[in-house]
Amino acid sequence: MRIYISADMEGVTGLVDADDVQPGGRDYERGRLMMAEDVDAAVRGAVAAGATEITVNDAHGPMRNLLPESLHPAVRLIRGKPKHMGMLEGLTPEHDAVICVGYHSRAGALGVLSHSFMGHEIEDMWLDSRPVGEIGLTHATAAAIGVPVTVLTGDDCACTEMSECDASVRTVAVRYARDRFAADLRPAEEAHAAIEKAVASSLSKPPKAPVAPATPSTLTVRWQSASVASTLLGIPGVTSADSRTVQAQGTLPGLYRLFGVWMRVAASLTNQPPYC
Repeated sequence: MRIYISADMEGVTGLVDADDVQPGGRDYERGRLMMAEDVDAAVRGAVAAGATEITVNDAHGPMRNLLPESLHPAVRLIRGKPKHMGMLEGLTPEHDAVICVGYHSRAGALGVLSHSFMGHEIEDMWLDSRPVGEIGLTHATAAAIGVPVTVLTGDDCACTEMSECDASVRTVAVRYARDRFAADLRPAEEAHAAIEKAVASSLSKPPKAPVAPATPSTLTVRWQSASVASTLLGIPGVTSADSRTVQAQGTLPGLYRLFGVWMRVAASLTNQPPYC
C-alpha cells in the first residue's frame, strides 16, 4: 500500500499565528517541529495499517519546513521548490490514498490562518461555480489523478470545509478556532493520538477509488490586485470575468498545474507578506 501525505503548516497542532509558520518568525523553529510531529503521527498510523511506501510532500510556503532527520524513517520526503504540482507534487495514480496534514480553511472563512494559497492576494476561488480553497482544489485534483483523500487534519473550520466537500473523508480537529489568529488548542499528545488512529482506521480497508470529473472544469480566481488579473490575460486560454477576476477551462490535474503558473506570476508582481 502506497500512501501520499501532503503536509501544510497553518493547520498544525498548537500553531495560531504568522510567527508560527513563516521562516524568520519568532516561533517558526518550534512550528516546524510541531509540523513534523503531526506528520509523524500520520505516518505511524499508515505504518500500522500496513503501508509499504510513504511519500511526504512538504507543501507549505518555501516547502523547506520539514527537516528530514526529524521524520519517521519510513518517509520519503519531497522538499523544496519550484514544484510543477505544488502541494500535490509527486502524487501518481499508483498511490492508494492521500492524507492532508495541517490544512486550513479557505479565504474569507473565520478559521485559524485562513487563506487560499497566497495569503491575502487571492480573495476568492471557484471550481465550476463551487467556492474552493486549498482543501477543495486539492481534493478535486487528487480525484482526477485517481487517488482518494482519506484523512484531513486541521482546525474545526478546515474539518467542516472538508466534510462539506466529501463527507467520506475522516477529519481530525487539532484545535477549535476562536478567531483568525486564536484557537482553543487540543493537547498535543491527544491530537497526535487522534491523527494516528484516524489514519490507521481509514486505511484498514482498501480506499474506494474516487469519481473523476467527466467533463472539463472551470477555475475562477478573484485577485486583490487588478494588475495580477491583467497580466494573466497574456496566458493563452485565460479570460476575464471582471477587472480582478480571471478564469480558464481545462481538465484536472492540468488546470491545477496552470493555477501554479498563475501564482508564480502573481508572486512576481506583489511583495506584501501574507496574513496582513
